[in-house]
Amino acid sequence: MNTSSANQTYVPDILGTGYEQLTLSFPDDYEGKVVATLVRKKAAQSTQKAVLYIHGFLDYFFQTEMAEQFNAHGYDFYALDLRKYGRSKLPHQIFYNVLDLNEYDAEITQALEIIGKEQHTQVLLAGHSTGGLTATLYAAHHPDHPLIKALWANSPFYDFNLSLVEKKFGIPMLSRVGKYLPKVKFPSQLNKWYTTSLHKQLKGEWEFNLDWKPTSAPTVQLSFVHAIHTAQKEIHRGVKLNVPALIMHSHQTKNPRKWGIDATQSDVILDVKDIEKHGKKIKGDVSVVSIHNGLHDLVLSAQPVREQVYQQLFQWLDQKIT
Repeated sequence: MNTSSANQTYVPDILGTGYEQLTLSFPDDYEGKVVATLVRKKAAQSTQKAVLYIHGFLDYFFQTEMAEQFNAHGYDFYALDLRKYGRSKLPHQIFYNVLDLNEYDAEITQALEIIGKEQHTQVLLAGHSTGGLTATLYAAHHPDHPLIKALWANSPFYDFNLSLVEKKFGIPMLSRVGKYLPKVKFPSQLNKWYTTSLHKQLKGEWEFNLDWKPTSAPTVQLSFVHAIHTAQKEIHRGVKLNVPALIMHSHQTKNPRKWGIDATQSDVILDVKDIEKHGKKIKGDVSVVSIHNGLHDLVLSAQPVREQVYQQLFQWLDQKIT
């Protein structure tokens, strides 16, 4: 049954039975009208526990198995399609265009307010890749938030997967240019086999919209480089969290040039050593866990691998959220 929240009504979502969505509206930004989308799937039994999930770069929420795992463990599931992504992208907007990751605070804050109004008292803030970076900083910037009780970061984007020289000199230079010339584009260097390894019609097992999660992105706007670099510098200095955090990553990074086993058993987007290094700089109750043969999005890994992800995640949550 649809219910009203913030003077709006949930409507059926594209993911089918049990999934509902709510459009969140915000003041116009530098491109005009802005919306985000909150997707919800409630657990079978009434619960005061919820998870709010934030997707990564060139991504949107479609991971139904993850939602159903949370439901089965007694959590109502919520996910955001951030502004200019997936369900939320409007025709006049540039895909993923953001000048500062703090722009996403508006939809995270509004989503948490709605989750609170819907009778939840304990929220796991979760994010994948860029969403993991965004969620980490949101938790650090809101240390006394009444709902957030834990953080789960799935392969968070804590550093660029580049050489030491590129990270030390190239990225800061591109970031400075991006601050003043945000629409300039630069080669992205994203591995072309990642989305191919996931999609059912290619070489994977998952169904998703290839317009919203494309197989390739030859270039990236420098506005994005600037926004990410600025956020990462804060992580590198060592933020403090007031809630327990679980940071997960694959056991290995590979950069395959041809299709093969490396594309199905590795993180081909980020360097897992960077995730571990910078994750351990975060002050507080932080656990950094390696998942053998995990993909970049761990919950999209092969079934035995993701079963390990869920086993470790819910075991940890049982200890941290009672």
